[in-house]
Amino acid sequence: MTLQTPILETERLVLRAHSITDFDAFARLWSLPETTRFTSGKPLTEEDAWRRLAAHRGMWDLMGFGYFAVTEKATSAFLGDAGVQEARRTITPSVLGTLEAGWVFLPEVHGRGYAKEAMEAVFVWCSQAHGGKAITCIIDEENAPSLKLAERLGFVEKARAEYKDRPSIVFWRDQSIEPPAALMPSIVSDM
Repeated sequence: MTLQTPILETERLVLRAHSITDFDAFARLWSLPETTRFTSGKPLTEEDAWRRLAAHRGMWDLMGFGYFAVTEKATSAFLGDAGVQEARRTITPSVLGTLEAGWVFLPEVHGRGYAKEAMEAVFVWCSQAHGGKAITCIIDEENAPSLKLAERLGFVEKARAEYKDRPSIVFWRDQSIEPPAALMPSIVSDM
């Protein structure tokens, strides 16, 4: 059975399933050193980006949640990825069984508040579709912008850990935190 990825809309964004038409922008995003420094650790080839795109779609079928393609509502331009996943990481403390949050955006749109807006929409959807699951994230200690955003999103440090030979911080977020009413997304379609 194939599950349909919900479509979420905010004031400026549409969060939807990744499609093949996103591939060029998606591959560019994942080929940039500034994008991959704290994620994959190295720029991805087109082949590796293709696998990642397919994995994003597959997560929805396997888990009933995943990453959204984030697009600008006014232009439909692909901006980045935001969502939750089950990555089955080998890390202590374990985040297995949680909704592991993540976000990555094209460098030219950094500083516009898109990641925060997108993640707040994701969290609203998560509370409705997966309200009993904890939300976590893992961020490299040197990734200052993501650490700042995690704090603004209500994440609290749980532990310091090594992940893939990098010092990282494991965060947890209370699912009961609601974004301001003005930022509540519209769920255009649900699974």
